[in-house]
Amino acid sequence: MEAPSKPCFNLEQTFFGFKQSDRVKFHEQLFDLLWVGEGRWTWQDIYHMPIFLRTFYIKKINKLFNEKKKAIEKQRTKQSPKDKIGKPPM
Repeated sequence: MEAPSKPCFNLEQTFFGFKQSDRVKFHEQLFDLLWVGEGRWTWQDIYHMPIFLRTFYIKKINKLFNEKKKAIEKQRTKQSPKDKIGKPPM
């Protein structure tokens, strides 16, 4: 009778985990939400937040910033040279 063979272990990643490139993206999202949140969330809140919520908040923040940027650009284009203070006539 033969001795039982040693089990072979697959040491490749077979579970749902982060790749090295995903970790950087994840921590960038953590930082962005903490920075923009101005203390409204803790690091633990964002770290344990479900992915769909985290991406929802990131998209919402990006949308708000883009709208703010467009409003600023629109305001700049509205200003005409007449609006600037000029030298009084002599």
